[in-house]
Amino acid sequence: MNAPALLRRFGLRPDKRLGQNFLVDQSALRKIVEIAAISPEDAVLEVGPGLGGLTSLLAVEAQRVVAVELDGRLIPILKQELSPYPNVQLVHGDILALNPLELLDAPHYKVVANIPYYITSALMRHLLDGDRRPSCLVLTVQREVAERICASPGELSLLALSVQVYGQPQVRTRIPAGAFYPSPKVDSAVIRVDILPEPAIPIPLLSPFFRLAKAGFSQKRKTLGNALAASLAWPKNKAESMLLAAGIDPRRRAETLNLAEWGALTHEYAGETTL
Repeated sequence: MNAPALLRRFGLRPDKRLGQNFLVDQSALRKIVEIAAISPEDAVLEVGPGLGGLTSLLAVEAQRVVAVELDGRLIPILKQELSPYPNVQLVHGDILALNPLELLDAPHYKVVANIPYYITSALMRHLLDGDRRPSCLVLTVQREVAERICASPGELSLLALSVQVYGQPQVRTRIPAGAFYPSPKVDSAVIRVDILPEPAIPIPLLSPFFRLAKAGFSQKRKTLGNALAASLAWPKNKAESMLLAAGIDPRRRAETLNLAEWGALTHEYAGETTL
């Protein structure tokens, strides 16, 4: 695909505000499809098809592809490039404002996306909070973001927790900046997140879990006891008592807790909030 020529033909330029860096390297595009392990029975939701390079490859492998594009300027290009593929449904809209179940009425589906960093966390929550979660996510993100998502306890972030509570992420390949047009300033990586049958935190406790995690990470330099007290407007001794009841030293920091410890803490917190 000659992305510059294609954009010029339609009188367009990439929109920096939307984080538009189109992946044009064919070997990288094929690698993403390989990582997604698309079968002829699969339904695929693609977020941000851009110029359609990945969409066409997905369409060859999948039973059905629903591609959601926010930028209306790209719709004419996508209609042209995807016209040979009757199994592709093109949707102009904001994925964060759309219900995936209404887009893909399928018992199982996969998500493939090349996404800018600023919507990563929101997109994850939107796709995974519903009753029918995808079986896996294959996401192309900034390399640093990919490594953060896949971090282990000791280096966890709120973003990592928000992904790992739903599934098991793994960096599968790295993509150099030169594989994109225009080239971003940093390299990217492709992660695959295999979604758990049930979230690691029980579904009724997910809302208090996220509230608690946001409070814990809101002041990263503080100990967890101090961060929770400040964010929840609690006396320090109340926050420390809650942590001790969950078997957690209040002097630890949020990034050191594993999911099991966050689960224990969430149970204590949920009990506090219902008293």
